[in-house]
Amino acid sequence: MTELIHDVDLADPQTFHSDLTDFWKRLREHNPVAWHPPRGDNPGFWAVSRHADIMAVYRDNVNFTSERGNLLVTLLAGGDSAAGQMLAVTDGHRHRELRKIMLTAFSPRALERIAERVRENTRRLVAEAVERGTCDFAEDIASHIPMGTIADLLGVPASDREFLLSLTKSALSSDAEDAGEVDALMARNEILLYFGELVEQRRASPGDDVISVLAGGEIDGKSLTEDEMVLNCYSLIIGGDETSRLSMIDAVRTLADHPAQWQLLRDGDVGLGTAAEEILRWATPAMHFGRTCLTDTEVGGVPIAAGDIVTLWHSSGNRDASVFDDPYAFTLGRTPNKHITFGYGPHFCLGAYLGRVEVSELLSALRTFSRGFEVAGPARRIHSNFLTGFSSLPVRFEPDPAGLAQYHETRGATV
Repeated sequence: MTELIHDVDLADPQTFHSDLTDFWKRLREHNPVAWHPPRGDNPGFWAVSRHADIMAVYRDNVNFTSERGNLLVTLLAGGDSAAGQMLAVTDGHRHRELRKIMLTAFSPRALERIAERVRENTRRLVAEAVERGTCDFAEDIASHIPMGTIADLLGVPASDREFLLSLTKSALSSDAEDAGEVDALMARNEILLYFGELVEQRRASPGDDVISVLAGGEIDGKSLTEDEMVLNCYSLIIGGDETSRLSMIDAVRTLADHPAQWQLLRDGDVGLGTAAEEILRWATPAMHFGRTCLTDTEVGGVPIAAGDIVTLWHSSGNRDASVFDDPYAFTLGRTPNKHITFGYGPHFCLGAYLGRVEVSELLSALRTFSRGFEVAGPARRIHSNFLTGFSSLPVRFEPDPAGLAQYHETRGATV
């Protein structure tokens, strides 16, 4: 039934400026594993829209591989040059061993230290913005929290973080409609060059950070190459920034539109952790990931040929009524909440814990320092076929004097 997908080009960023609610509903109901025909220079690919089918492909690392790309931009181009070196596009034994190395930098002790910095940074940024009365939430708050978190893990100097943030914003999405793939490629190359220099510094003088862990890591008795270290730093800085930043922005926009849910949060009638999960489901900033089929197989009863590209649409799976009661309702107290915002299976997001901490701490700071807030101007949407969200969100706050006074009193006691 390819006619259901015939008039929608999922490779075109402009497509996602429209409301695709009805489109995804029709696919899930009538054509859950749908063939997206070739358009222009792009080959055809499968679009998987049901939660269960997406999970099945994520679990199956025998019939499907990430090593020919995991995003439409690389899958449609014929592959990813980082395959076999960067964790996200490496499978099998090498993926397991590389993940083990990187997980040592995500130890409970390291994460506890980083989580405390997240809390301090978030509370400071939100308190300052609330006291000013207005801000661009995307620029003034959300842009600084995830970047600060992942930069702390990587040991990126504070003086370099604004530069890196500007690059990550261009690497997989854009604020401008006329920005092309060349701009994105240049941004990605700049990030790689930056980490190439930082890797050399850490090899000469190791520290207590992810880059130093990678520099000391070995797989099958051999040290990681410089390319492997640089590519995995790139992956962490991109992945660690985008998901949390865009989820935070969406959280404020959505809560402003749902005052009853905000009041539940503010009154403490819903837990921060539970609320954070619904924020992540609702926002679903990474709309898709993808795989390439290795052997003839089936997904949801549909034959898939070896060599076919298969895209897995989180933005649809996270609204699947067979998994989520009333999926188009924003419900902070939703349990269970089996969203796939962080993926699933062997490639489950390495930074999921920190992403959850960041969103939870944002919600905590908002309900402590503000009685409420409203969107104070037009929100500017990003342009991407992979990410969805906003790059600008003007917000006006109503301060909570008691919460702010207690914050300043506590800070004064610890200075």
